[in-house]
Amino acid sequence: MYGTVMSHITRRLLSTSAPRRSSAAEACSEIFERFGNKPVSVRKQLFDANQVQQLSLTLGRPDLHKNVPVTERPPVDGTPVPPGYHLVYFTPTFLEQDLGRDGTDRTVNPLSPYTRRMWAGGELQWTQDPSKFLRIGHVVQETTELLSAVPKKLKTGAEMLLVGVQKTYEMESGIALIDKRNWVFQTEITEPKEPPPRPAEQPLPEGEHMRDFAQTDVSLFRFSALTFNAHKIHYSPEWCRKVEGHRDSVVHGPLNLINMLDFWRDRARNAEEDAVPKSIAYRAMSPLYVMEPYRILLENDKDDKARWQAGIWDSYGKQSMKASIVE
Repeated sequence: MYGTVMSHITRRLLSTSAPRRSSAAEACSEIFERFGNKPVSVRKQLFDANQVQQLSLTLGRPDLHKNVPVTERPPVDGTPVPPGYHLVYFTPTFLEQDLGRDGTDRTVNPLSPYTRRMWAGGELQWTQDPSKFLRIGHVVQETTELLSAVPKKLKTGAEMLLVGVQKTYEMESGIALIDKRNWVFQTEITEPKEPPPRPAEQPLPEGEHMRDFAQTDVSLFRFSALTFNAHKIHYSPEWCRKVEGHRDSVVHGPLNLINMLDFWRDRARNAEEDAVPKSIAYRAMSPLYVMEPYRILLENDKDDKARWQAGIWDSYGKQSMKASIVE
């Protein structure tokens, strides 16, 4: 059933007879016509150990087990899936010829010309009942629903869409996680953009807790492979520089969402195996690039000890992402 629905959507999006929307408002209306009264998709999947093992290796975190590192064996059935690691499951199921020109899947894409997608932010909410935690070996159902589609304007005056979806992860024992995501859809690129000059480097900011990163092309490749994400901005420097105007390959926003949650788990819960926050609300603000240093800052809210503030800063004085984590 899912494959039939996706094939129908793909045919509509690629059809030469489909009308080109003249405004973002019309494109928003079309999305609601398509998905407003029904789920975008309902899928079931076994949360196998392989994905969590390989993600842990990609993140450089071989100590997922208390006693046996993931370099020696995958996690056993019943092991809690760490917060954010669900992102390597329920990956897109599109043939290559059905992907967008930039390699993105077209699951909720508006009609042309609003086809250039970027992950803008969202909020994740976890159950606090251990009997409902996502665990290795469990069969999980993901239900994706359209929440919103709002027309917006950039500072340049160009139109775009802000689309919100909700993914609910449920097992026989109940709902484990609600994952709300906001995607920005800008108009497709018709003229190549030149990358701006590299800004002057600045010292990385300091804070209560700090963790430094510089993602390699290997780590970006591995994360793209695990999430089955063919978006060219993450692995094709030629596409980045000659088409989209980026100076190099772009670090995945979801990768740093996981990095922030891992950092919180290490600092706030001493890397407890089953540590799960109540929620994280996050927003992407500026891109990060391969092999460029950046830093995650984490601090406990002085007025609310159950709340942590996280921020990611690049080495040029720009904040890339911010988040609020509630225990």
